[in-house]
Amino acid sequence: MKFIVRAAAVAALALAASQAGAQNYPTKPVTLVVPFAAGGPTDIVTRQLAQAMTKPMGGTVIVENKPGAGGTLAVEFVSRAAADGYTVLVHHIGMSTAPALYRTLRFNPMTDFEYIGQVVDVPMTLVANNNFPPKNYAELIPYLKANKDKVNYANAGLGAASHLCGLLFMSTIQVDLQTIPYKGTAPAMTDLQGGQVQLLCDQTTQTTQLINTGRIKAYGVTTMQKVGSLPNVATLDSQGLKGFDLAVWHGMYAPKNTPKAVTDKLNMALQAALKDPAFKDAMDKLGAIIVPPAKQTPDGLRNFLKAEIDKWTPIIKKAGQYAD
Repeated sequence: MKFIVRAAAVAALALAASQAGAQNYPTKPVTLVVPFAAGGPTDIVTRQLAQAMTKPMGGTVIVENKPGAGGTLAVEFVSRAAADGYTVLVHHIGMSTAPALYRTLRFNPMTDFEYIGQVVDVPMTLVANNNFPPKNYAELIPYLKANKDKVNYANAGLGAASHLCGLLFMSTIQVDLQTIPYKGTAPAMTDLQGGQVQLLCDQTTQTTQLINTGRIKAYGVTTMQKVGSLPNVATLDSQGLKGFDLAVWHGMYAPKNTPKAVTDKLNMALQAALKDPAFKDAMDKLGAIIVPPAKQTPDGLRNFLKAEIDKWTPIIKKAGQYAD
């Protein structure tokens, strides 16, 4: 009986300490963990977000890049981190595709995290090098069907947004192209401009400047709405690829069992950051779209993640492209 009473007292003290810590949170820098290398699309968004969150958090917010294993290394790292709100994950659409892409996965996106909210949607663009024969989208599909064995589609690696866009695009037009995986977007884009590969679908954060300066050409935007920073690029949907709608969404997650007072503070800071004029201006220049308020919530992220897992699982399984 004494042992039970003592154990209950210890548990009560631990809970009280946790609640007190949550009320004082943060007392040290909060780290936003990015699953990809510095300079990539998710890193660019997250660094702008960290700046905008610092003031409403009442403490420093920093970014740590932890690339590897298609982004799963960072996700596993955060899932095992202390549930105190000082280690937070910012991840893109790959959070929803990992369960289907990886035969062995040491985390469960639906059960191993507390959800903070969605951040931004980043449209993608289907682009090619300037010497690729089709001048516009109307010429592109017939050309691909007639020359599918001669066209190389580049992507930034298994599970990357460019890989997923390629899967969806090829599934929609019912043409299988030769895919060339790279170790990141930068080398893929370099080879695209050099003519070693012909096609790539990547985020506006990476392509907008190259399109607007004429270094590559664009066939269309992957979302249902045009992108303000690319006024002359029509959507694929409006050009005949009906229903094609793909954006690289980003969400924020904390380790499971992070105190509600902490996740509430993180969500408050996130929503404040998404209203920050400087952040909104930075996203506009990148072609990124701040999600509506309903998606900026824990429930909004949780429900959307489940829907995205259900959407991508059959597409990936049909393609038969897996990683260990």
